[in-house]
Amino acid sequence: VRPVSAKRAAVLELSLEAWKQWADALEEGFRNVARFLRKECFYSRRELPYSTQLVPLAAVMARLGDRWREPRIYDKLTRWYWSGVLGELYGGAVETRIANDYEELLRWFDDDEAQPRSVRDASFQPERLDTLRTRLSAAYKGLNVLILREGSQDWFWKASIRELDADEVALDIHHIFPRDWCEKQGIERERYDSILNKTPISYKANRKIGGEAPSTYLPRIQSEQQVGLSDAELDRIVATHALDPELLRRDDFDAFLNDRRSRLCRLVEAAIGKPVFVNGDETP
Repeated sequence: VRPVSAKRAAVLELSLEAWKQWADALEEGFRNVARFLRKECFYSRRELPYSTQLVPLAAVMARLGDRWREPRIYDKLTRWYWSGVLGELYGGAVETRIANDYEELLRWFDDDEAQPRSVRDASFQPERLDTLRTRLSAAYKGLNVLILREGSQDWFWKASIRELDADEVALDIHHIFPRDWCEKQGIERERYDSILNKTPISYKANRKIGGEAPSTYLPRIQSEQQVGLSDAELDRIVATHALDPELLRRDDFDAFLNDRRSRLCRLVEAAIGKPVFVNGDETP
């Protein structure tokens, strides 16, 4: 029996009969991948962390058929998927990982002890949050989607960020503590320009924020004639972005950064199913 291979040469060596046998099932496998991604709150191509990770997923889906929706199998698929994204395992040359994941995932569905290496070896270092700055990073895209699927609400429009994205309303990845304010306070770019200080909001909310401190722009947003929210109401909306609104109203950048790190690490923990250690301790 030939070993599983994900190399292009191996694909080109497939016989016509083998292609005919699996072509329709594999096409449906890719369709199920799209359904899986929608359930995990990926709605556009630009949000996709790795296209390479979809190859073993589609092959597994082709074998599973409708079984991928079974709760125990679905939970394992999501844990494997997020381990690959947040562990940043599918960058570079991945032919060996694709082949291993295909075999090991199928084995894992029937044996809880047969955990795939991608799940077992995946780890997330909290310090990585300080260096995630743009959508070019798979982990950045993944964390952004984790925030969205928590139900994050826009700070101006009465809608969730997911709804606005689906309706193709222009969205910005905005600095929570604005760049201008941070620079005036002497805060280094390395600290204010990471994902810790960014969140997706509408262009309308971004314009209302400008370059002022949170203690200034939050009251201005809630007092808008067409918004009219109390402190508590706006705080509940802001909190849906995995942050503490009280720290924003105090302009406490240092405490905010530490608190946001813990909150994002908790989202990672839930996604990959293992603890993330901040300063040597489990996330509080």
